[in-house]
Amino acid sequence: MEYRALGASGLRISEIVFGNWLTLDGQIGEDAQEACVRAALDTGIMTFDTADVYSGGRAEEVLGRALKGTRREELVIATKVFFPTGDGPNDRGLSRKHIAESCAASLRRLGTDYVDLYQAHRFDDETPLEETMSAFADLVRQGKILYVGVSEWTAAQIERAAEFDVPLVSNQPQYSMLWRVIEQEVVPASERLGLGQIVFSPVAQGVLAGKYLPGQALPAGSRAGDERGSRFVGRYMSDTVLERVQKLRPIADEAGLTMAQLAVAWVLQNTNVSGAIIGASRPEQVAENAAVSGVRLAPELMRRIDDTLDELVERDPAKTANMFDVMPAWRRVSRA
Repeated sequence: MEYRALGASGLRISEIVFGNWLTLDGQIGEDAQEACVRAALDTGIMTFDTADVYSGGRAEEVLGRALKGTRREELVIATKVFFPTGDGPNDRGLSRKHIAESCAASLRRLGTDYVDLYQAHRFDDETPLEETMSAFADLVRQGKILYVGVSEWTAAQIERAAEFDVPLVSNQPQYSMLWRVIEQEVVPASERLGLGQIVFSPVAQGVLAGKYLPGQALPAGSRAGDERGSRFVGRYMSDTVLERVQKLRPIADEAGLTMAQLAVAWVLQNTNVSGAIIGASRPEQVAENAAVSGVRLAPELMRRIDDTLDELVERDPAKTANMFDVMPAWRRVSRA
């Protein structure tokens, strides 16, 4: 396993990051989940990403139990705050109250005294940014968090946050061969301000692994066939996209990689990417993805990937933060 600096900070994270959004979020049993975490540790993965909202907090609990007994100093644990964790009007967003209470709950569920990276899961346009950044600064001073990051923030939002004393060290966006909306604005702003990207969905929810074939039934137990997973993978499930993805197979073969490995290796070629988040339901999937660490793709292979997918790629920076309908009705609070 190779390690990269997280932005301009002194913190180093593993190139492959183990995430538990849909893997430790109820799709598989806890024994299998813990086996995947142990497999990640065996490969040298020491960076683990979760969030307070995943499975109503259960994902943090499972991750905490799975990491118990591992020397804490060897781990980089990242979690997030923003989405609703209860029914109350203050159980959401980036207010000082919710940040403080959500952090305390995450620490309890994870079974740790601090988290290495605490991330604003989305931007909150109904809380003053000064309040949010001040709350993060307090947690840093208290030793409850070490570094501050964000997830799916636009370049303009990142630039606004840079005006405050607490430096952001990372952004966690969606990024893959098919979804490149961060390249035009977010990456240049991040490079200028010292943020690294910890990217999620590098395999486009399994589509770039080549397991979904045009005109054929979905594989049993696949994410596209799962009610939650299908909400996010659906945009890629047209025969046009699936046929073009299959044309990546000879490129992967030439590189000596599986198609999933090619997809993860591709995002790691971006020098602003500090780590790629992978999920897994079986230990062997963890090992497959971890093997990509250190792989460098030849420029000619990168060009052929671009030529294969070009007209299918989403590049519009306006869609950076729109994957999950990030400001639903619950957050439109009246100021009257």
